Amino acid sequence: MSIKSDRWIRRMAESQRMIEPFEPNQIKEVNGQRIVSYGTSSYGYDIRCSSEFKLFTNLNTTIVDPKSFDPKSFVDVTGDFCIIPPNSFALARTVEYFRVPRNVLVLCLGKSTYARCGIIVNVTPLEPEWEGYVTLEFSNTTPLPAKIYANEGVAQVIFLESAPDDVCATSYKDRGGKYQGQVGVTLPKI
Repeated sequence: MSIKSDRWIRRMAESQRMIEPFEPNQIKEVNGQRIVSYGTSSYGYDIRCSSEFKLFTNLNTTIVDPKSFDPKSFVDVTGDFCIIPPNSFALARTVEYFRVPRNVLVLCLGKSTYARCGIIVNVTPLEPEWEGYVTLEFSNTTPLPAKIYANEGVAQVIFLESAPDDVCATSYKDRGGKYQGQVGVTLPKI
């Protein structure tokens, strides 16, 4: 596998609609205001968070169970930002829609701007032939409220391409993956 450069990312975005909407440059300012950067970087793409959030709440004092997740454990928040309570988390989705080629694996890493504030971004790998908006998980590890900004960079995705003679035998699409084609902030499924 090889890590892919900005030139490859631009080609794939233009020819195969791999990322939509696609920003070919790295944007660091909007309307004269500095923002957390997004767009194409040297060897990756900085993704943005949409304005749709699901904020974890402990109102129901229920057990967090991935096999039987209670959707009432979240409060829907829409806006330019989301305040995550101390030691809590929120879900969001990307602005970008992804179509991952069969010979590509996408890894996601949090941006250092958020990590340096104690905010951890977790996203599982985007597997070959996965398609949809990415659900993002934000953990506030601090004892203080933390702010996540919509429509600004929150994480970077890195593209790994297999050798032409080593394409996977079974893709996410082939398996009928449960998160295929997700359009909103998607809760755990079993």
